[in-house]
Amino acid sequence: MLPLPVFSASDIRTIDAFTIKTEPIASIDLMERAALNCTRWLITRYPAGTAFKVICGLGNNGGDGLAITRQLLEAGYRAQAFCVYYASKTSDDFSENKRRLLQFFPQALTEVHSSAQLPVWEPDDVIVDALLGSGLSGPLRGLAADSVTHICSATNEVVSIDIPSGLVMDAFTETHSAVVKATYTLSFQFPKLALLLAGSGSYAGKMVLLDIGLQWDGALPGSPQRFYLTAPYVRGLIKPRATFSHKGSFGHGMLCTGSFGKMGASVLCARAFARSGAGLLTTCIPECGYTIMQCGLPEAMVITNGDKHLISNHIDLEPYSAIGVGPGIGTEPETQLFVKYLLEQFQKPMVLDADALNCISLHKDWLNVIPANSILTPHPKEFERLTQKVNNDFERHALQLAFSKTYKVYVVLKGAYTCITTPEGIAYFNSTGNTGLAKGGSGDVLTGLLTGLLAQGYTALEAAITGVFIHGYAADCAKAQKGEMAMLPSDVAEHFSDAFLSLQLG
Repeated sequence: MLPLPVFSASDIRTIDAFTIKTEPIASIDLMERAALNCTRWLITRYPAGTAFKVICGLGNNGGDGLAITRQLLEAGYRAQAFCVYYASKTSDDFSENKRRLLQFFPQALTEVHSSAQLPVWEPDDVIVDALLGSGLSGPLRGLAADSVTHICSATNEVVSIDIPSGLVMDAFTETHSAVVKATYTLSFQFPKLALLLAGSGSYAGKMVLLDIGLQWDGALPGSPQRFYLTAPYVRGLIKPRATFSHKGSFGHGMLCTGSFGKMGASVLCARAFARSGAGLLTTCIPECGYTIMQCGLPEAMVITNGDKHLISNHIDLEPYSAIGVGPGIGTEPETQLFVKYLLEQFQKPMVLDADALNCISLHKDWLNVIPANSILTPHPKEFERLTQKVNNDFERHALQLAFSKTYKVYVVLKGAYTCITTPEGIAYFNSTGNTGLAKGGSGDVLTGLLTGLLAQGYTALEAAITGVFIHGYAADCAKAQKGEMAMLPSDVAEHFSDAFLSLQLG
């Protein structure tokens, strides 16, 4: 089973055509099905009596909006469609849905030929944005731009159909462009790249994927290069545990973490490792953290290394099947040399996070000695230090793919929809997690989990995908109990068991 592909706009057009031909289904009926899925979601989300104002363009996105208007009225809701005539040409399916709406609800359609005819927003209106879809390639002009600006002036909830109007699907949207700021975006079946990157995705609000029965097997000349992680796919990666296994069956990992004043990072990382399923854990920490670790996690073995405040000395690396390094170690010169020693002497994949990445950023030539298939877990600023400044998220995404290919590593770029890139040039976007993870310590927890998965025999790709997904899933479990504001990174590690159990039980 594959995760959900992330397709380009041209791919989606090909898939639509393939579905119409092979199902077979008429284009207007496929639109009706798509609109009905949107209408069902709206009815589930909003109570009876809600008034919907549907802003429709002249293409198929507008046709969706006209069909949604008619379906809402048939369901007993109040709905009014406003067709914005920013051009003279309309699509065939738009025209047919306009005919159907006028046939049954002629008073529900208002034609807009100037900004003065745009609707007045009432406090309880829900705005449905069906102005423009995924075919846009540049900034809006004229009445289309005015309509988007008018939508943005409202304080009402806005539901965009497929993609917020004004947003370019496969490329950077110019900063001065008019773009709808949605509360929800109802995306048809497949996520769009623009919705998964921070700058453009911020316009989408909460993305909701609606399965409209599109078929794509055999529809495309090439294989997808970007994917969106799903629970069934990740469930298939989790390894069964044999009845007669023992602690040695699940690997021995080492975490090189902490410095004076930052031993909390060590404890968070170690606790996450301990809940990963790995068999044995050794923590390599400075002397100041010995009592903290022994009390904080009795399951961990402890090596004190370097001086009282920093880890720095060479140690025997032979016993370990995986090493994670970085949380809280600092970037003192002695510690930098310790990171270099690990890179040169440990020949298996490692997990490199936080200050380990910052140490490497100070010596870019060290990138060439990172063990192949290691996992790097930067946040955007750490990635910038490793590479270079970029102008937008699309440039950063391309740079991340190139970086993974050049250095034969897996990059886990943290954020909403955390992106994993591979040495083969494939990208995986995560579907779990919430803003409760936007706290210091969350990355330390992820590093511990990833190292534990590597230690017990998961490939780097399996570890990265499973670890990122479980980390987000556990955060969602913590959110359900504590909320996003008050949950802690330690709560996330405590919910790993819930995440693994829920995923395995299906």
